[in-house]
Amino acid sequence: MTPVLVVSVHDVAPATADQAARWWSDVDNLGIPVSQLVVPGPWRGARLADAPDLARALSDRVARGDEIVLHGWTHTAGPEGPWLRRAVGRLVARGAAEFAALSETQARTRLRDGRAELAAAGLSTNGFTPPGWLASPGSVAALAVEGFAYVTTHRGLLDLRNRRSHRGFALSHRPGGAGERLGVAVMRTWARHTTARGGLVRLALHPDDLSRPGLRDATLRTIEAVLAAGGRATTYGALA
Repeated sequence: MTPVLVVSVHDVAPATADQAARWWSDVDNLGIPVSQLVVPGPWRGARLADAPDLARALSDRVARGDEIVLHGWTHTAGPEGPWLRRAVGRLVARGAAEFAALSETQARTRLRDGRAELAAAGLSTNGFTPPGWLASPGSVAALAVEGFAYVTTHRGLLDLRNRRSHRGFALSHRPGGAGERLGVAVMRTWARHTTARGGLVRLALHPDDLSRPGLRDATLRTIEAVLAAGGRATTYGALA
């Protein structure tokens, strides 16, 4: 089987526009399409409506073959939901697990707000990646009701129209700390093994990765290795 590669740029927002542009330059040099995970709501002091230049840049990316994926509304976990789910979200996603404990009604409100903000900027989406890859059952139900085509998790992509799963673990870095080198080794090894068996390789690019030049280089070399081994680069939307 031909291995499939999906590269996603996470946390695309006014506050991270410079880092997103740096990743865009890198992936353009590799000639691959990318899934752009956009946070349209108020996050780190600004929202998409405050950044018309970013909206235009994203429209240009879509015209070149990228896709827009909704990546939450504020990208910040709140006080809603059961305490255990909130605790797990804080532990796993460092306070970013916005959809980890929401009810269906709460999730629908945020999904609608996110889509409306994108639409006002001339952008649209039918895909969703929850911050931290954590979505409550209510959030998944809300996605289906609101007509989203798919949702991604740490373990793969779920097509909400036919409930079909595309298995592939999301690989990303955690900059800083003792686990950084281990994370690089895991990314390289997992990507190599998945490519060899013709599976789905998912690489997530985050703004904070760029603060560590070694992480950026490791990611780009991994992408190159998958492509050199015959991997076919695509987007989440095309995969679904």
